[in-house]
Amino acid sequence: MALLADLYQLTMAYGHWRAGRHRAPAAAELFFRRGPFRGAFALGAGLAEGLRCLRAFRFSAADVAYLRSVLPSTTEDAFFDYLATLDTSEVTVTAVPEGSVVFARVPFLQVKGPLLVVQLLETMLLCLVNYASLVATNAARFRLLAGPDVKLMEMGLRRAQGPDGALSASKYSYIGGFDCTSNVLAGKLYGIPVRGTIAHSFIMSFTSLEEVQPRELSPLAGGDLVDLPALASSWLGRNFQGLLDTYCVRRSGLPNFCAVALALHQLGYQAIGVRLDSGDLAQQSKEIRQVLRACADRFQVPWFGTIPIAVSNDISEQSLEEFSREGSEIDMIGVGTNLVTCPLQPSLGCVYKLVEVNGSPCLKLTEDEEKMTIPGTKTIYRLYDAAGHPFMDLMALEKEPSPSAGQELVVHVLGQLDEARTVMPTTVESLHRTYFRDGQVCEPLPSLLEVRNHAQMSLNVLSPAHRRLHEPQPYPVAITEQLHRLLIELQ
Repeated sequence: MALLADLYQLTMAYGHWRAGRHRAPAAAELFFRRGPFRGAFALGAGLAEGLRCLRAFRFSAADVAYLRSVLPSTTEDAFFDYLATLDTSEVTVTAVPEGSVVFARVPFLQVKGPLLVVQLLETMLLCLVNYASLVATNAARFRLLAGPDVKLMEMGLRRAQGPDGALSASKYSYIGGFDCTSNVLAGKLYGIPVRGTIAHSFIMSFTSLEEVQPRELSPLAGGDLVDLPALASSWLGRNFQGLLDTYCVRRSGLPNFCAVALALHQLGYQAIGVRLDSGDLAQQSKEIRQVLRACADRFQVPWFGTIPIAVSNDISEQSLEEFSREGSEIDMIGVGTNLVTCPLQPSLGCVYKLVEVNGSPCLKLTEDEEKMTIPGTKTIYRLYDAAGHPFMDLMALEKEPSPSAGQELVVHVLGQLDEARTVMPTTVESLHRTYFRDGQVCEPLPSLLEVRNHAQMSLNVLSPAHRRLHEPQPYPVAITEQLHRLLIELQ
């Protein structure tokens, strides 16, 4: 994985090595500058993948040979010999737990170690965290719009950016709140529940009931085999009117489904659901539910009225908003393209910036205050109000004492740095944990399901003003008085 880097990382590494600065202690932070999708929050994801790659970070003999072929011929042999010895045994990584809510400009991962190695890790970590956090956040938005009771299925395998993108989408949409995936490989690799229905082509491949084989089915309780197509056809003649969509929902799909489902019920089986894939999904779901309930009443089959209704067809955030506005009887929603490709914002835009070298804080100055970095190695705190909602994230220098609950703090909010402000948190949480030290992962990593549960809990404690998806209240991020003084001095 050491070659998962931009070429200029190796060029800079050579410069550090030639200058004799390659072992200088350094620290870098990973963060994003603006909330994705015009929202206030993101979900931090990709940490476990990043830690696994850190543990495996090495330049093999083949890697070094390749670098000799692409770096300038004047590059000294001793530099390649040095690369062959590199590992992450002197690297320390602290981060927020995977699945945590994170906010713009707040570091959710910090790397310390020799300058050359810290620099080389930049592209790899950004690659592993950027898309993971983006798609987890996108999935969380779909979950918030759908509400807690509707099942969400990720079905973007055929639309994703290649197999790696598809697997990542399945994994991180599950963290963001989706219930299952259509991706069988993701199910095997990550333990995500897999689900699916059938395609139009399966229906279209049959032209008559004579092509249905095998025709016979045993009753669930045992007994003689029954001709299922014939039994279903007999149900069609029992004078119920059907208002699923290969040909026509009202005239074909629904009556035939009801006939087959009632025939199966007669044999002791229970149909598991229907899927709509075109038309006015919300309105059709209401019409279908009405028919299912009518069948339940007429034929004394209570469960029939609650048969799950699933929908698909280029579902977007706007689709879910329309379902909510119009009302629907939808139980499961399959989302593909608009989940895995994140068309509303194709990149989270995470950056990785040096904040300290050789014990001296680093500052990137720019006329755009948003792109200015906050210097020094820091501890990150989350401040909570009396209602249990986070109301501010606070960056403090590592050497500062921890803030205390119930005590006033003087802070400077980013974007309003010239003004001091006093706050009093009810609860103070230190966000970062140490996950990597001495070349090894040093904190037990939770399962994917545990990360998913943590993500939902993190979202639930947000105040409604910060959680809403349109025009949310900006979430304040602040620095301490001492860090503010350092910033002014460096400027």
